[in-house]
Amino acid sequence: MTQPATAPTRFIGADVGKAEIVIHDTRGNARHTIPNKPKDLAAFAAKADLDATCLVVCEATGGYEDTLLAALLAAECPAHRADARKVKAFIRSYGTLAKTDALDAKALAAYGQERHASLPRWQAPDPARENLQTLVLTRADFVATRTAYRNRLAAPGSTLVHAQLETLITALSEQIEALDEAMARTLSEAAALKRARKALTSIKGIGNTTTIILLALLPELGRLDRRQITSLAGLAPHPNQSGATERYRRTKGGRPEVKQALFLPAQTAARFNPVLKEAYQRLLKAGKPPIVAIVAIMRRLLVIANARLRDAYAEEAKIALAAVAN
Repeated sequence: MTQPATAPTRFIGADVGKAEIVIHDTRGNARHTIPNKPKDLAAFAAKADLDATCLVVCEATGGYEDTLLAALLAAECPAHRADARKVKAFIRSYGTLAKTDALDAKALAAYGQERHASLPRWQAPDPARENLQTLVLTRADFVATRTAYRNRLAAPGSTLVHAQLETLITALSEQIEALDEAMARTLSEAAALKRARKALTSIKGIGNTTTIILLALLPELGRLDRRQITSLAGLAPHPNQSGATERYRRTKGGRPEVKQALFLPAQTAARFNPVLKEAYQRLLKAGKPPIVAIVAIMRRLLVIANARLRDAYAEEAKIALAAVAN
C-alpha cells in the first residue's frame, strides 16, 4: 500500500458480500447495490465517474473484496482496504448499535472521509507472493488437521477408527509434502523472493521454513520501521498504565501466525546466535521470566530481519537505478 498523493473530495463506502456489494456515495448520499462480479464491477467503475479525487473504502472480507479492488485499480481509482476492527471501533464511537449493510457502507464512507490522510492506498499484490501466501496458509491448515487426527489416533477408544485415521494422516502428509515442493518451486521461480530468502536465511536462528512464512505472511518486512513491524507481528509490548499504577506490559494484536513462527527460531537464536545469546542471558540475570526474555529475542530477531531486508531492497534499487542510467 502507498500513501495518498492528492486529497480526495468524494468518498464511497463499499460493504462487500459474497454475492453483492452495497455502495454508499457521499456525492448526493446515493446508495445502491451491485452484483459482486467482474463484469458488473467494471461497469460500475466506468459509469460512476471514478477518478483520483475519489476514495473507495471497503473491509477485508476473506478475498471477496479482490474483484472490487481489481476493478478500481483498472479504473485508476484510489482505494483503501480497511481493518475491520478499526472500522467497528469507529462505528461504536458514534454510539451506533444497529447493523445493516447500508449502515456499514455509510460508515465506511464516513471512515474514509474522516481519516483519508492517514489511510494507505491499495496496490495490487505481487502474484508470486500471493501464491506463496496461499500455499503457506493451506499447509498450516493441513498440519493442524493432521495433528488433530494424530491426537485422536493416540486417544483411548479410537481402535475402531484406526484404519480411517491412518488413511487420513497419510493423505495429509502426502499433500503437505506436495505443498512444500510447490513453495520451493514458487521461491525458485520468483527472483525477488529468492533474493529475500537468501538475505533472511543468512541470519543465525532463521531457517527456511520461518523465512517462507515471513515472506508470505509479512510482506511489509523490510519496508516499515522497527516499531511498526514489531507491532504488525504482535510483538510490541503495549503500556498498561493508569495514574500511579504501572501494570505489566503485554504483547497483543498483530498477526498470530508470524508470532508463532518466530518462537522456535528465537529459542535457537538464544542458544547459538552470539549477539542474541548474550542479550537473552542479560535479561535472565535482570530477573526477567524466561518467556519474557524469549519474546524479547523474538522481537529483536524480527528487527534484525527487517533491517537485513531493508538493506537488500535498497541495494537492489541502487543496482536498478545504475542499470537505467547506463
